[in-house]
Amino acid sequence: MCLAIPAKIVSIEEDKAKVDFGEGVLREVNITLVNAQVGDYILVHAGYAIQVLDEKEALETIRLWNEILEAEAEVPSK
Repeated sequence: MCLAIPAKIVSIEEDKAKVDFGEGVLREVNITLVNAQVGDYILVHAGYAIQVLDEKEALETIRLWNEILEAEAEVPSK
């Protein structure tokens, strides 16, 4: 199963972008596969931006991920 995570581009230097995955989690990703600008939301998979997202879509995806993570935290471990 492949998983892509939304992130917001904070800065760009050549083919690398510093992105924010939320709550201050910053990482560097390769953006050669997309045409993205600072402030854009992107989907990141395996260190590469694979798609530029509409801001509304990105924020909804982030909200859903947060719901999943919160629900998972509430489940007692075995």
